[in-house]
This record gives sequence, structure tokens and C-alpha cells, in this order.
Amino acid sequence: MPLPIGITPWRYDASAPARLLTEQAERAEALGFDSFWLPESHFTGPSANPSPLLWLAAVAARTERIKVATTSFLLPVRNALQVAEEVAVLDRISEGRLVLGVGRGFRRALFEAFEVPASEKRDRFEAALEVMRDAWAGKPVTENRADGAILSPLPLQDPHPPIWVAAFGPKALALVGRLRLPYLASPMEPLAKLVQNYTAHREAVDEAGGVLDPSVPVMRTVFAHPEATVRARVGEGLERQLSRIARGGPGAVRDAAPTGLDDWALVGEPAPVADQVASVRETLGMTHLIARTSMPGASETEELQALEHLAECAAG
Repeated sequence: MPLPIGITPWRYDASAPARLLTEQAERAEALGFDSFWLPESHFTGPSANPSPLLWLAAVAARTERIKVATTSFLLPVRNALQVAEEVAVLDRISEGRLVLGVGRGFRRALFEAFEVPASEKRDRFEAALEVMRDAWAGKPVTENRADGAILSPLPLQDPHPPIWVAAFGPKALALVGRLRLPYLASPMEPLAKLVQNYTAHREAVDEAGGVLDPSVPVMRTVFAHPEATVRARVGEGLERQLSRIARGGPGAVRDAAPTGLDDWALVGEPAPVADQVASVRETLGMTHLIARTSMPGASETEELQALEHLAECAAG
């Protein structure tokens, strides 16, 4: 069975016009990719994306088939009821093509700016999910059940769009498992660590009484290109990128950082990369691959060439 492959943008700039993203999504759809994913980030300069749902509304309006998705929509810093409304509207705009990847966030500046105690992020995350699910189920959103305060519109997907949870660390994995939701792994962790993580997640799901959604989504950095000089240039850029992330991230990120490129990225000629994707699929039981496609050191032409080769994997 062909593997559903989603991709992230290969070009992004917070100050760029919407067509920079919508044209990429249209290209991804034409190539046959399953989904188009945007992260959320705040206060990070040109890479900041504080409102991924707004960007995805523009993408949904310009596409017909490809799913629109968030890699980690940060619930602890938002009003849960407002999120439920906005997600329902976007699900309607996209005609039921939304996948909601959610997370808690980890940057201290984020929580300070939004005046949210970082120590409360897990409790706020879980409480927000409960509010959102109840609202999408058509339950009254006020304590006075007689006042008719029911969410409208409801999501097009019943009972709501798929929810996948980005998680990092044992506490987060235990929470996702207890909620019986699919776990979306960090793309920076080595494969051996992911094996441990998905095992821990499945055990937590079993303890909670079974799984409601069998999806096993996996994020990986993927670059398939036939030219050795291009691959070498991209590999060097990715190594530098990993080094910066490891130095600047919190302790948990530094501790989990891979030791080499092969530990966390699939970079190579098209056929070997296809074999690596198949191996990851078998090892983790992967049902969906979300590929990071922005490559340091690669021109846009080279990135597009790599996407075309990756699309061949999606076609089976």
C-alpha cells in the first residue's frame, strides 16, 4: 500500500506574501503529496509563524485535495474555546481536509510573553483538549446549560479533525498515551530513540484502555537527490543546523541530539532514500511520513528536484 507522505514548505518567510506558501501547496498537491504541514513558532524573526491556521486557510482556498495540517499548534497559550471555533471554521473552509497537530511548547520566552507559568503547560494542554472536544461534540460551552450556548459551526469531520500530539520526553509521551492520541515524534531524534518512544507510547495507550486512532505519524528530514555534490552540500548544512539547535535548545533537546547525520536525516540518492523510508516504516509501524523539505545549502531548483523524487515514494 502506498505510504501517505506529507511535506513542510521548502521556502518560508514570515513577511512574505501568502502566495509564497499557497504556490508551494499547489505544487505539492500536483506532485501527489498527501498533506501540507506548518509549524507554530513565536519571536523567531523571519522563521516565526504565530498563526498557522490563518496561513492554512489561504492554502485551503487554493487547493482541492491535499490535507492541511499543523505540526504543533500550541494549546497552553490560547483560549481553548476560541481554538475550537477557529479549528471548526478551518475544517469547513478546507472541506474536511484538516489534521490538527498540537503541542505544549518549550521556549521560556513563549510562556513569559503570554503570561503562562511554564509549570502549568501540561495541565493547561489537557484541559484545553477537554474543552475543545466537548465543544465539538455539541455540548453547552457555559455552565448554564439552558442558555443554548452551543458551538457553531461544528467541524465538518465527525466528531472533529484528527488530533496528533507532538511530544518530547517521557512525561509528554505518558500524557499522550493516557489521552489515547497518536504521537508525532520530533524530527531531530535518532531512530533508535524513536523506537523506544513509540514503544513507551503504545504501553501508555494500553494502560489507558486501548487506542482510538491507529495512526503512527513520523517526522523526518528527507532529501533524495542524484547528484553527490548536492547531497554533500546539503549534508554539511544539516550538520551545522543540528549543531546550532543542540547548542541553543533546552537540556532535553541537547541530551537527545543525534550524533551524526544518518541518525536523524534521510539523505542520499533517490533509490536508497526510498529504501530508508521503507525501513523506517517497517521499524516503527509508520502510517504517515511528514518530511521536512527545507534544506540548508540547496537551491530551490535542487529542493524541487528532491521533492519530485520523494513524490515517487508517495506513489509507491
